[in-house]
Order: sequence, then C-alpha cells, then structure tokens
Amino acid sequence: MSTSVSPDPAIQFSRSPASPSIRMLIAGQWRDGEQFDEVRSPSNGSLAALAPVSSSRDCDDALAAAFQARKIMAAMPGYERAAMLNRAADKLFARAPAIGHAMALESGKAIRDAVLEVQRAADTLRLYAQEAIRIQGEHVPMDSSAIGAGKLGMVMRFPVGVVVGITAFNAPVNLSAHKLGPALAAGNSVILKPSPKAPLAFHLFIEAVMEAGIPPGAINTLYGDAVGPQLVADPRVDFVSFTGSVRVGKIIRNAVGMKRVALELGGVGPTFVHHDSDLAVAVKTCTRNAVAMAGQSCVSVQNVFVHQDRYEAFVEAACREMDTIRFGDPLDMATEVGTLIDEQAAMRVEGMVDRAVGAGASLLRGGRRQGARYNGTILTNVNARMDAVCDEIFGPAMTIQPYETIEPLFEAISASPYGLQCGIYTNSLDLALSAIKNIRTGGVIVNGTSRWRSDQMPYGGVKDSGMGREGAKYSTLDMTEERFFVLN
Repeated sequence: MSTSVSPDPAIQFSRSPASPSIRMLIAGQWRDGEQFDEVRSPSNGSLAALAPVSSSRDCDDALAAAFQARKIMAAMPGYERAAMLNRAADKLFARAPAIGHAMALESGKAIRDAVLEVQRAADTLRLYAQEAIRIQGEHVPMDSSAIGAGKLGMVMRFPVGVVVGITAFNAPVNLSAHKLGPALAAGNSVILKPSPKAPLAFHLFIEAVMEAGIPPGAINTLYGDAVGPQLVADPRVDFVSFTGSVRVGKIIRNAVGMKRVALELGGVGPTFVHHDSDLAVAVKTCTRNAVAMAGQSCVSVQNVFVHQDRYEAFVEAACREMDTIRFGDPLDMATEVGTLIDEQAAMRVEGMVDRAVGAGASLLRGGRRQGARYNGTILTNVNARMDAVCDEIFGPAMTIQPYETIEPLFEAISASPYGLQCGIYTNSLDLALSAIKNIRTGGVIVNGTSRWRSDQMPYGGVKDSGMGREGAKYSTLDMTEERFFVLN
C-alpha cells in the first residue's frame, strides 16, 4: 500500500511537490523560517522536507505567546479541555495514513509501524482527555493535631503555566502526544520542539491537532537545536519534559535551575528468561523486540539473560526467529524493520558490534550494514565491559548471556547507571516478586520484555535513565502544582 502526504495550509511546496517547507506555529500563526535544513530519507536519500531553523527571535516570540496564552488555558474548564483533546484525537486518527507515510519517508521507520504509531497517538490524546476532568486535590484532616483543630485544610491543583516539550526522532508523533496531551489536559500552554531528524510527521501532527480549535498561543512549535538552551533556561518556562539521550538530559537538568523536569532517557533493555518460562514465547518476543523500530527505542531488548539450562535452545531458536524478520524498504507494507535514522547511526551500531567481536564476542547473525540499514544482529560470548553490553546500542542488536544464579544479576543491574525497564519470563511468583523488589529500575515487566509499554502506565526510569513518569494520570498531575489553603 502506498499513500502520499496531501498539501495543507501550513506546508508550502516551494521547491518541488516532494520537498515541503515546514512552517513554525507561533501565537496561532504559521511562520516561515529564515533558514531551512534539508531532511533526507535514510532509505533512498530523497528530500523529505525542508525544516526551519528557528532563530532566537522565533524562540522569544513563542515564549511570549505561550506566556500570554497560559491564562486562557488555565481559565478553560476541564470538560472543555477534554472535548478539545478528543476532537484533536479524531482529527489525528483520520490523517494517520498520510502522517505515517511522512514518518516512514523521513525516519526510515517501517510504514506499518508508523501508521500504527499515529493511531496510537490518537488513543494517547484520548487518555489525556479523560485526565482533564480527573484532576483533584485532597482534604487534610487538620484536627489530627491541637494547632490544627477547628480548621479546614484543602490541597488544590493548578496548572504550572508554560510547558516545554522536547522530543526524539524514534516516535515523533506519540512522544509529542505525551508532551502536548498532559500540558493541555492540566490547563497549560506548551512549546514543542521536535528532533531535527523527524520534523515532518511532527508538523503534520500539529496541523491535525490545531484543527480541533486550540486557542492561539496554547501550542507553539520551534525547530532545530540552536534554540534549545535559550528555550529551557527562559524564566517564563515552568516545566520541561524531554525525551532523548542521557547526555542531553543531563545538560538540560543542569540548565533549568529550579524548574521542574521530566526526563525520559536511555537504557540497556535487560530481559531475563528463567528455566521455568515458556521458551517459544520468550524467544519470539525478545528477538522481535530487539529489532523493532530498528532497535531505536529506549527500552529495546538489548541484553537477554537466559538460564543455562535453556541457553543453547534459546540461542538456536533466536537465530531462526531472526531469519524470519523482514528487513527492507520502509515504504513497503511487507517490511517489518526499515532503516536507522541515518547512516551515522548505523555506523555507530556497526562500530559497537565490531568492537565486541574484536574483543571475543561471537557474531551469530547480522553484523552487516548497507547505508542506514543494519541487519538484525545476535551476539554471544560477550562480557560486561563491552560497550555493546554496558552502553545503550540503540540499534537492531541483542546479546544473549547465560546465567546460573539470577540474584547477582539483579544486583548488577541495580548498581549500573541505567534503570529504565526490565523484563522477566518466569512462572515463579516468588522470582517475579524478587525481581520487582530487588531490581532498581522504573518498571519490571513479568512475562514480557523490557520494551513493553502502554500509554496509561507510569513510564520512566531512575538513575541515569531519567526522572519523572509519563502516562496519562502521572504526567498530567506532574504538570500541575499543589496549593494548600486553610480556613480558620
């Protein structure tokens, strides 16, 4: 199946029908950039879009617009915010094929996954619409102490004000929905800045959302990395939500001062397969979740630890499963895995795999690169010092490691810099509870991989994997602030 992106009022086909120039959205108006960067398809090198490079003036104008609109959003009743988000979800879902096509073209994501992502993002907005009418405080029993007796204490929640959302290329639409959704649900205005590597699908997402009747200035968009430092440091910003690398997350955390932040960063995807698990299920899910989205997910399965009694059988079955996965043209509906975001990303993965092999690892599958495409890769005989094991590979590669005793691995993961999510396959309730209690991580998925996520769950990490939680209830409350009052 092949679809094409239809022209819309915010896209100017200034060079050719294949090279739309994206416009910024500031104060309810579409604005041209003074400069543009080319966005090329990692699959075929074609020009996918011309993305504006926002200037300092653009950034200041967006901040001024959001600062002014914050009062409009704060005054909007919850039921109206909910209705607005539901309308936005409907508009987005209707344009899923076109937006998915743009995403596949600019990022190399398989189009079947890209369309599903847009549809999922519509569901994400609906989840946030529900939260817009659930924001509540609590009654504090003041008579629990002599000084409080006879008084009435209440905690209420109010919007924080201006939210900045900065997203990554690997899920440009659904990640944006997880920034925009809670900001609007909680009654804030928002400034969004997508990855320069996937701006077109993001822009089409914003264009669809704006058809829902969003007040001018409630949503503003900026492009390019140059304005990032100015944006996050500005005193008019009250909350920064970022998804991306650990390195950039730490830079943001050091730059924001006393602002509140939510940082969703990296991980190394540990998943355990115990001797009592369903091996066939574990093999299929681990292998496919190592290469889905070309491995470009913070929770992609990267390190699989298999009990030594099942190790050889798991390795053999994983190799067979890898051979069934269809890598190819991201615009072909038959393709299951497309390319990485660009050739440099594929070369980085190639380097990590090559270094592991050079240090003694066994390459059982993959290890071959063609431009931005990298084949599904399986490594064994690895050790914890290899960067393909201890650093986030962010590519379609997995290691398989045997273990005899599992508790030392729980301790090693807890002591590592990363702590996003882990998975464990076991039929033992005791072992599952031990994993939950003893692995310091943001989430433990029992009989599932590290990559599993639903959009209502509290998703996020600890340590270098970040802080705060995404998910309908959790990030909506995060984007409010508590205010306590006492009636004497």
